[in-house]
Amino acid sequence: MTIKVNCIGYPRIGPKRELKNALEKYWKSEISEGDLLKCASELKKNNWQTQKDNGVDYICSNDFSFYDQVLDTICLVGSIPERYKHKDHEVSFKTYFAMARGSQTKDLDVPALEMTKWFDTNYHYLVPEFSKNQKFKLSSNKPFDEFDEAKKLGFNTKPIILGPLTFLSLGKTTDETFKSIDLLDNLLPVYAEILSVLNKKGAEWIQIDEPILVKNQNADFTKLIKKTLNQLKKFAGSSKIILTTYFEKLDSEIEKEILESDVDGIHLDLIRGKISNINSLRDINKTISIGIIDGRNIWKSDVNKKIEQVLEYSKFIKNLWISSSCPLLHTPYDLGLETKVPEKIRKWLSFSKQKLIELNHIKISLNKGNNEIKNYLDENKKDIASRVTSELIHDDKVKQRAKNITTQILNRKSNFIKRSEIQTNLFKLPLYPTTTIGSFPQTSDVRNARAKFKKNELSLKEYEDFLKTKTIDAIKKQEQIDIDVIVHGEFERNDMVEYFGEQLKGFTFTSSGWVQSYGSRCVKPPIIFGDVSRPESMTVQWSKFAQEQTNKIVKGMLTGPITILQWSFVRDDQPRKDTALQIAFAIRDEVEDLEKNGINMIQIDEPALREGLPLKKNDWKQYLDWAVKAFQISAAVAKDETQIHTHMCYAEFEDIIDAIAALDADVISIETSRSRMELLKTFEKFKYPNEVGPGVYDIHSPRVPNKNEMKELIQKASKLIDKKRIWVNPDCGLKTRGWPETIAALETMVQAAKELRTEK
Repeated sequence: MTIKVNCIGYPRIGPKRELKNALEKYWKSEISEGDLLKCASELKKNNWQTQKDNGVDYICSNDFSFYDQVLDTICLVGSIPERYKHKDHEVSFKTYFAMARGSQTKDLDVPALEMTKWFDTNYHYLVPEFSKNQKFKLSSNKPFDEFDEAKKLGFNTKPIILGPLTFLSLGKTTDETFKSIDLLDNLLPVYAEILSVLNKKGAEWIQIDEPILVKNQNADFTKLIKKTLNQLKKFAGSSKIILTTYFEKLDSEIEKEILESDVDGIHLDLIRGKISNINSLRDINKTISIGIIDGRNIWKSDVNKKIEQVLEYSKFIKNLWISSSCPLLHTPYDLGLETKVPEKIRKWLSFSKQKLIELNHIKISLNKGNNEIKNYLDENKKDIASRVTSELIHDDKVKQRAKNITTQILNRKSNFIKRSEIQTNLFKLPLYPTTTIGSFPQTSDVRNARAKFKKNELSLKEYEDFLKTKTIDAIKKQEQIDIDVIVHGEFERNDMVEYFGEQLKGFTFTSSGWVQSYGSRCVKPPIIFGDVSRPESMTVQWSKFAQEQTNKIVKGMLTGPITILQWSFVRDDQPRKDTALQIAFAIRDEVEDLEKNGINMIQIDEPALREGLPLKKNDWKQYLDWAVKAFQISAAVAKDETQIHTHMCYAEFEDIIDAIAALDADVISIETSRSRMELLKTFEKFKYPNEVGPGVYDIHSPRVPNKNEMKELIQKASKLIDKKRIWVNPDCGLKTRGWPETIAALETMVQAAKELRTEK
């Protein structure tokens, strides 16, 4: 048997974020549509060549996107909501980006589609909207054009299509009288067209991504699986279908449905999951692609062990492919571009290109023998061993502190009712108090000053003087707008996780470790390689300085332990829980220092709490127990007079509302504007005891909503939550916005709150 390498998806932003830069220039009308398309063509060509050069047998196409693969599928099947006024056969960039970012032009004034997290990752997708009598129509040639584009360049690719079960399951319905999956029969004829065209164009294999199948499904949904897969195979004709799942194992009954279907191949994630019964594959006449290289983390694989693993599977599987566990969208491009990570740690790492190299060496070993790659295997073995024995990683004092957790450490001194009375008398805030989530626009002068400081072109004093000027200016702007509780703007911070990681032991950072978060938004996750502790205060200097500039309350701004964990590449040599608790104690120390320096309102952001929830419900309780404990460790040191805020994004709160209440934050701000406050329906059933700040406008869009829109959202919230417990704030931080739209939106927000204070 010959082992083959299967790539199920590659990063698309470019090794140096070329797509990000091109998109942002296009949105500013600095380049043409043709220029943007040319950039995309170069990136796709480079990706295909990289895969070919590094031994990939099944190179993928249609994994590229100008914004998001779910949005691409919305366009492909023609499920564009009417408000976007799409009339043409093929979806234009104008309509595409209106759905992604909103539009505020004379002929089209609409908000963007709702956005939420892609399974349990920090990638965001645009949420499809479905009406009861939804019509679908082939409205994009993207997968066909990319297949042809690759073919002209000499690459015979495997097109990737998001499957109908996942696409419908990820969508939302316009009313509650039907479920999105009820539209399956309406949707499948469009998939018939898509697969038929790809077949006629000569696609040998077509990849159908159905990650929704790894989640717990009811019996009615499970019954649809085999029937749907059989239809897809029929539509594809002579082209072969590989069904691709990832992020978890399949439940045994779903695995059985897939194995008994007519599809030609199956991809399974063996990093986060496993095959329920390897013996069941012995007589299966299907290609099995096993995801044995971690597609979501950056640690080098023990290639010698992986070879043994694949060898074992080859005893049971006739047609075996090897792959990454999931698409490589979630890992950086190329370790060869890296200039910042210390060499002692760098040799433990593997980015997307290196993961292809690992797969290729596994293939070479099994197809041709270890002698072909002896030097590579010896070097890999040495690097793996050096990490295990490294003195950089372990700190016994940190480990011990995280083991000795008492109820006193976890609980605030008094309950919320008593704390609320104390805080109300202390702060004397009006009805519907206004605030923001934390950051203000990181304009080009801020980024340039930071870059110059890092290059030693600005002294520490010059840089800090610049930051002080920006902070004072932000405070004055907030005072002029008359925001009740202000923030210092976070101009000293490059990123809400990286900033803290740079000051904590156990972290290291990359120069080129960029991954896509959504659209043009890229993040550079820190790497947690060892035990975590805080050598000294991290935020006191800037919070104290800001408070000295104003008589208004200034919130201290911290990132919570779960978000730091989720938005980092986390060490895989100990349980994630242990790392989270270590981070929690570091944040606890910071809360205590802020209090000692006169900061009486502290926000501990946890936008990633819901994101970390396991995909299998049986695993939820265990995760939520330690996630809540980590937040409690961080916050419970605060005195009754100190008001603890937290902020969450993209959360389906109904799933975890008990856990959110257990955090015992005095105020929680939540992202709700894109869903038009739909997320607050949870509060109908669950009487949340503390204060809530539902976001009244979407910061991910440049569109500035009008005052009546904001008032309407606040009024919607007040029907579910006592108005005395409602705060008024944007959905999220304002770092990525420009000042003109930020000021306009905040002025409108404050005016809306003031008018509602006077209404009966």
